[in-house]
Amino acid sequence: FRSTSHDSEDTELRFVTCQSLWNQIKSETEQIQEDLNKQLLDNLVSFLSRSHSDFQEKTTKWTCRMKFREIPTAALVLGVNVTDHDLTFRGLSDVLQDSITPYVALLEAKDCPGIKNLMQKLMGQLMNCDIEVDSLEDEDCVQVSQNRIRCSMPSLVSWYENVTKKTDSETTSKKRNSSSRHWQSPPVVVIFKDMESFTTKVLQDFIVISSQHIHELPLVLIFGIATSPMIIHRLLPHSVSSLLCIELFQSLSCKEHLSTIIDKLLLTSQFPFKLGEKVLQVLINIFLYHDFSVQNFIKGFQLCIVEHFYSQPLSVLCCHLVDLKKRVYSLSHDQCENIRRLPSFRRYVEKQESGKQIALLTNDNFLKEETEKLLEDLHVYHENYVSILRCLHVFTSSLPKYPLGKQIRELHCACLENQVWETQEYESSLQLARMLNKTDLVSMLQQCVEILMSSSGKEFDKTVEKLKEFLTQFQNLEAEASQERDVSVSSQKELQKKTDLYHLQKTLLELKESRRSKKLTKFEMLRFEVVDYIDTLVRKYLVPADTRTLHEVVYFNAATVLRGHLNAAPRTALHTALNNPHWYLKNQALKCDGGGISNKAPDICIVYKLHLECGRLINLVDWLEAFSTVVMAGEEPNADAASSDQVDDIIHARFIRAVSELELLGFIKPSKQKTDHVARLTWGGC
Repeated sequence: FRSTSHDSEDTELRFVTCQSLWNQIKSETEQIQEDLNKQLLDNLVSFLSRSHSDFQEKTTKWTCRMKFREIPTAALVLGVNVTDHDLTFRGLSDVLQDSITPYVALLEAKDCPGIKNLMQKLMGQLMNCDIEVDSLEDEDCVQVSQNRIRCSMPSLVSWYENVTKKTDSETTSKKRNSSSRHWQSPPVVVIFKDMESFTTKVLQDFIVISSQHIHELPLVLIFGIATSPMIIHRLLPHSVSSLLCIELFQSLSCKEHLSTIIDKLLLTSQFPFKLGEKVLQVLINIFLYHDFSVQNFIKGFQLCIVEHFYSQPLSVLCCHLVDLKKRVYSLSHDQCENIRRLPSFRRYVEKQESGKQIALLTNDNFLKEETEKLLEDLHVYHENYVSILRCLHVFTSSLPKYPLGKQIRELHCACLENQVWETQEYESSLQLARMLNKTDLVSMLQQCVEILMSSSGKEFDKTVEKLKEFLTQFQNLEAEASQERDVSVSSQKELQKKTDLYHLQKTLLELKESRRSKKLTKFEMLRFEVVDYIDTLVRKYLVPADTRTLHEVVYFNAATVLRGHLNAAPRTALHTALNNPHWYLKNQALKCDGGGISNKAPDICIVYKLHLECGRLINLVDWLEAFSTVVMAGEEPNADAASSDQVDDIIHARFIRAVSELELLGFIKPSKQKTDHVARLTWGGC
């Protein structure tokens, strides 16, 4: 963490705050992911338990399985977010090794091009021995202690029997004092992390060989699948897939995973740091249109935190309320001036009376008092915002066609972008909410009451009372409705009794007039009242964050900077590095003005800038002469012919290497038209 261009004296405090905040968020994220994967891991452990108990007890089920040589197999569908799979498999491996079996092997397709390599990797991981990558191609043995063991299934079976016998004897001797955390005769779990990437022959050979030893070795396979379970039948013929007893497991959708992460990290007052609407939209778009990776989203979130504390001098105030007062009153005069320069604070000052304006602009102590109040108000705004946002989401998520989106993150982005009540989608949502039936409306009101009662906001006591009053009125409507039904039945009976034509016509005309007027029922009036009350809460509490004073302290809004970091532009970066090496190397000797070429620059930079001045075909002789002229510029001519020739050879060698590097980067290629020329491949500026 470097000091910024603002030369702020609180760099160290900002670094500590940034580090502390990220550690809290990282811990919370890991806990969230652990909770989300818990159900999946529990199901897998239960599957292993059933498979292992059949083997251990030698039941009829396992005897049948031995007869058909079936291998217990878990097909684990994880989705296309491949970059997140490592975390899931690491968690699964830790759970298995902690409580079930120490014999877990994680295999990747890149390490297993053949069955020999697969067996070497498998036995190497199970026996806890390191295997050199180079040795995998030449030998089919692994080194265990001082013995060499041949990598084959019979060797693995023999090793397993020896290890389990030794473990059983140790467990028996210590049984009175302690109990083993692993099962007796623990299974051997082989995890194929990326099943689609394995070659068909490798999988077939391994499954066929393993099935022949399933009565001796409690082998369990776990296939990591990114696409569809049908890939098993596409990769394996029926004769091989019939050797597997497959059970399907489905992980949580990556979109649901992301929604949970956003809900727990952003829609909470636990963390003072917030993301602006455009920044959040950049991260979500990268997730939806690039990789579906939750881990990359979290890395992007981490980058936002670092960038905010790096570039914003007032980020030292982005802290919890406990530390706020101390930090505000320790602000220097320069930091007070930074506050006065904030656009949101300027708008706030313009709305004040002249006396207060002068005090805010000239008196640092008064400014600090006002800053503390404004930041506390901002914290209260966040608490109220989150609670009302959840209440609004209860209504909008149950509407048909989801005008404001089904997920709460979509509603959050809409509220951050502008005044949500002015959008067409919000108006459509209100119209649909005014047509909800009583059951749905009562259920939504009850959920809102629970949300507001669990909220840390202190302004919702009257709101909760009002919502409870609505619920009471809905209950009273049921009693009134039953009475009205009784009255209508009795009136119809009276109507039937009336035989006088005059009174009968009069009664029928009154009924016709009442139907024509279409007066709202009590339920419809109450429903309108509920929706209007929710609308007033939205207009009061869901104002956009950029309208709040000092929002720049806690909100990161530099979407362009974030997009520059995350959306790679390799051609632009390469052109900048070669055309202006000072940009990256920060060496003053390399700085050139007016498009000149410094002889201190790296050879490839000199060659690159010279090639920009050429046409489609570049003469290598002319290019070499120009390169030699630039390199020798500023050096004294050497009178010694022998040493001069030696220098020419060195320059020639440097030129050849630089040209080869340019060819490797794709800027030039050999020309078939002229042997002493090369063709230029890139055109235009960056």
